[in-house]
Amino acid sequence: MNEKIEKNQMFNRKMLGAALKETFLKLKPNLQIKNPVMFLVYVSAIATTILFILSLFGISDRIVSSGFIFTVAVILWITCLFANFSEAVAEGRGKAQAAELKKSKRAVMAKRLNKVGDLSNIEKVSGENLNKGDLFLAEAGETIAADGEVVEGAASVDESAITGESAPVIREAGGDRSAVTGGTTVLSDHLVIKVTQEQGASFLDKMIGMVEGANRKKTPNEIALEIFLVALSIIFVLVVAALYTYSQLSSQILDMRNPMSIVWLIALLVCLAPTTIGALLSAIGIAGMSRLNQANVLAMSGRAIEAAGDTDVLLLDKTGTITLGNRRASAFIPVDGHSEKELAIAAQLSSLADETPEGRSIVVLAKEKYSLREQNLEANQAKFIPFSAQTKMSGVNFAGDEIRKGASENIKQYVLTKKNKYSEECQIAVKRIAEQGGTPLVVCKNGVILGVIYLKDIIKPGVKEKFADLRKMGIKTIMITGDNPVTAAAIAAEAGVDSFLSQATPESKMKTIREYQNKGHLVAMTGDGTNDAPALAQADVAVAMNTGTQAAKEAGNMVDLDSSPTKLIKIVQIGKQLLMTRGSLTTFSIANDIAKYFAIIPAMFVGLYPKLNVLNIMHLYSPTSAILSALIFNALIIVALIPLALKGVRYREVPASQLLRHNLLVYGLGGIVVPFIGIKLIDLIIALILQIL
Repeated sequence: MNEKIEKNQMFNRKMLGAALKETFLKLKPNLQIKNPVMFLVYVSAIATTILFILSLFGISDRIVSSGFIFTVAVILWITCLFANFSEAVAEGRGKAQAAELKKSKRAVMAKRLNKVGDLSNIEKVSGENLNKGDLFLAEAGETIAADGEVVEGAASVDESAITGESAPVIREAGGDRSAVTGGTTVLSDHLVIKVTQEQGASFLDKMIGMVEGANRKKTPNEIALEIFLVALSIIFVLVVAALYTYSQLSSQILDMRNPMSIVWLIALLVCLAPTTIGALLSAIGIAGMSRLNQANVLAMSGRAIEAAGDTDVLLLDKTGTITLGNRRASAFIPVDGHSEKELAIAAQLSSLADETPEGRSIVVLAKEKYSLREQNLEANQAKFIPFSAQTKMSGVNFAGDEIRKGASENIKQYVLTKKNKYSEECQIAVKRIAEQGGTPLVVCKNGVILGVIYLKDIIKPGVKEKFADLRKMGIKTIMITGDNPVTAAAIAAEAGVDSFLSQATPESKMKTIREYQNKGHLVAMTGDGTNDAPALAQADVAVAMNTGTQAAKEAGNMVDLDSSPTKLIKIVQIGKQLLMTRGSLTTFSIANDIAKYFAIIPAMFVGLYPKLNVLNIMHLYSPTSAILSALIFNALIIVALIPLALKGVRYREVPASQLLRHNLLVYGLGGIVVPFIGIKLIDLIIALILQIL
């Protein structure tokens, strides 16, 4: 999982070797019966093998030779092996990812505590012996022994074993970044952690089970399609049985020996049954889960992936998803006759000790506009005033001047305490910035207002275009923000979202989700905090951030290991791609039958009705070559489509009707044309071989 190169590889030598071994192991009857369509091929292969053995002892219908029966039997067994191979390759990719994860899952010692704050009584125990509710200490350089919640301390944690990202993250008690995962490593300081999972049910255990396919269950759509394919196969069994009866009756009427062979009928049944999609169905589902894992997302069920594909409403956090997450200074707006340069100098001085992204952006903007350099702080006895939650101001005392910057209301109170008048022009500027979706920071010097710094939410590049693409797909986007309605409306308009939810609360999020669900929509959302848990539980597709709280992760049906709110869009694309792949290959598989019909039916009945030869539009060499060509193509097409089943049909952000037309054209018409070409080419090769022999 943490090997980026391995994740993006579809095949490698080791994986293929394991898949080949698994291909033969899957020939067990108890495994074959799990796929009813391919079980029909499996039974047909056994039947032709028995018929071949009997023919060696002179027991046969004397219509076809032992060599022909043997060839058919071999092709049918190869067809079964190809189907097994497709599934084994898909499973192999998951098992390779699981193997990487298992490297992170190792027995480590834990320092168990009796209570928070008491480090005098430490008991060293194996991490496997920790139970839910236990407390343990993790210090710098130690591996976190179990999933838990930080209850004391703050530390830098290396989560690369889980996420694949080398950059450390901060985990601390309280807030929305308190969850830690077993198998990660503490890099600095220490943490007191409360275990939140029972033994064997850790996040890593769940991940391993999901990616290696051990916990994969068939989705409702997959089950429904399988029932349809079984029903179709039963119909073809009845058709083949009827054809044999009809040939018997026709031969009696015509007073001739029945030219219909049982082996021909078996070949016809296998060719008409939807074996292509039957062979690839399981691989498509496994590959869909694998693609999601490659995107560093853990799905708790295949149902969630399919739901993502059907989602038509997305609830997206503003911060980190639509905007970069940090406001940046974009303009200096002087008031009351002060110059912009004077304001820029004061703003820069007040921000030199401000290490926040906003503070650094003010320094950068002043430098870009006026080439301002850092002042001689020591010579001017600069004393920085740090920001506090009480004052909501920061600043500096520099060269005898008091410079302050902060929220308008707080600066107003500061100015009034200095017995100065608050600027009306400043008040107008503050209001205008708020209406434009920005954040105003007022700057004053010695109690006199100099002007306003315009802090702007920076919309991520390409976001507007992405939302336009989603709109084409029929997906509605809703921005969630804690901003006031005026600010939210301005950002929503700039970003191009369809709607917004301002001053969002857990209750308002749930209400919004329910309203859309009651109208028949499928809703997806992201969240990371405990306050997001109710809404995540209500949403059809709920993506919890790995950095979030345990409550959020338990409420979601997916966990994003990268903790990127934008991942929701990728998840929807993967879900839609899964549904498209399954639908496209089903269309291709069923369309195949048309060509096989024209190949086999004339070959079977031309002995009874010579005029049926006009249906031999491909001009196949002989009845024997026609049947063998159809069977061989039926087997080879499975192998040819394995890469497509694993990679998925190319996904484009266009309306559903356009996608349907495109796929019907490509896979519907292609499913008719390709077999005609393929069967004819194979027939030419077989004809050449027969002529040589």
